[in-house]
Amino acid sequence: MTVPSNDELLFLALGGAGEIGMNLNLYGTAGKWLMVDLGIGFADSTMAGVEVVMPDPAFIVERRDDLVGIVLTHAHEDHLGAVADLWPRLKVPVYATPFAASVLKRKLIDAGLWDQVPVTEIPLGGKFKLGPFELEMITMTHSILEPNAMAIRTKFGTVFHTGDWKIDPDPLLGDLTDEAMLKRIGDEGALAMVCDSTNVFVEGEAGSESKVRRNLEKLVKGHRGRVAVTCFASNLARVESIALAAVAAGRHPVLSGRALTRMLEAAQECGYLLDFPECVPEKQAGYLPRDKVLFICTGSQGEPRASMSKLAGGEHRDLVLEAGDTAIFSSRVIPGNEHSVGRLQNSLMARGVKVITDREADIHVSGHPARDELVRVYQWVRPKIALPVHGEVRHMIEHAELARACQVPETIVAPNGTLVRLAPGPAEIIDHVFSGRLARDGDGLIALDGESLRERRKLLWNGAAAATLVVDKRGKALAPPKVSLRGIDDADGELQEAIEDALAEMLADLKTAERTDDRRMEEAARQAVRRVVRAHLGKKPLTDVHIVRI
Repeated sequence: MTVPSNDELLFLALGGAGEIGMNLNLYGTAGKWLMVDLGIGFADSTMAGVEVVMPDPAFIVERRDDLVGIVLTHAHEDHLGAVADLWPRLKVPVYATPFAASVLKRKLIDAGLWDQVPVTEIPLGGKFKLGPFELEMITMTHSILEPNAMAIRTKFGTVFHTGDWKIDPDPLLGDLTDEAMLKRIGDEGALAMVCDSTNVFVEGEAGSESKVRRNLEKLVKGHRGRVAVTCFASNLARVESIALAAVAAGRHPVLSGRALTRMLEAAQECGYLLDFPECVPEKQAGYLPRDKVLFICTGSQGEPRASMSKLAGGEHRDLVLEAGDTAIFSSRVIPGNEHSVGRLQNSLMARGVKVITDREADIHVSGHPARDELVRVYQWVRPKIALPVHGEVRHMIEHAELARACQVPETIVAPNGTLVRLAPGPAEIIDHVFSGRLARDGDGLIALDGESLRERRKLLWNGAAAATLVVDKRGKALAPPKVSLRGIDDADGELQEAIEDALAEMLADLKTAERTDDRRMEEAARQAVRRVVRAHLGKKPLTDVHIVRI
């Protein structure tokens, strides 16, 4: 499948389907492709030296002349965080509502791309056309400013692409979900609904930010000493709630963490939070009494360089938490971050800091729809096809079951790389395409399954050994072999001595033809090193052999 024909409407996820994060969705018709979102995910402990991963856009890079643009639903990292990394491979216009455009601008400036990337700001509820696609932004509620769903209109019908959403009757910041618009799409006749699956296993509703605000105020008032509260920096309604809780308790709020200040700046640039409570600079916070300050911190997921981690380690330049103080986690633990968050909370408690999480107090609500909200929107939109995304495979399968229970005639579970024909005729899977992963490695990008990361993992688990052989032109040893070990336990030097003896024996046993062939000598030496290490430790180290001929 190279070019989508005039007679079909295609959908393809290269990220965010079969996983939570790294969203990259493509729609194709009439020879053109439309991209919705381009996000990142965060690395796990198996990805040595890597913090950020993202979809490999190779499929659409090969077809970028047919790509009409990238439309961003909102400003969360898993929806726009890869634009600065991957735009140079795509080089197409980007479209976003004001807050997402403001957040993206800061990322592009950091990457030195602001004067290169054409970013078009679309007003809330705005309509625009890209090639064969007529698009309308639809206001939703979520855990960030200006979350948008999209009506994607084609000659085959309308696709309702939800983005991330919930139904919050009192979101505190931003507008309510445009219920009337969703019902209008249903009345017009929706071809498909491509929908968030994150909380499909959660009964009831996600809950409202207004309830969290009330609970935070009560909680902060009940504590003495310093109070530090951490949350997702992008959840500005929550950040405002924390600052207001500080003021209500007679405390001065202190913003601690670059991500928080950047998000607040972006919001104020767009006209939000202009009356945000006055904050004390970090450098001056230490002059205030302990019961008169509240730190609003980054680091709810245990990020090692974030403010809360620095406080837990006693490494913050200006702020401190000590015995008798309180740390409040107004957030949930993202799956995969359990160990890092656990370590952070243990470190705080070891300092005598009281830790309060959403298990002990009702101080967090999700930004994604629970089952009752999903049912309600299916009743409003009434699509012919349900296509779950934004979830692991188990979420997507359960979501498809829920859609069928809501009387949706067709459901398709299409993990990353699954090419789906939405129209004409019954929706069907027609092909599978490459959907790899890239890792941000320093200032560059590398394949997540590439040789460099494979070697890094070997080094992490098995250590490394390097051997140097000094021989003459005929392959006769001119000096004893030398071996260095890294990440391998050999405190008494016994293993190194055994390897050097094995290499000397290997050199003595080589045939004449092997002595003059560097490649064959290297391989024989590599096998000798690995054989000895495996016999001693049961490991297969990453092994390098250097041959010096004199």
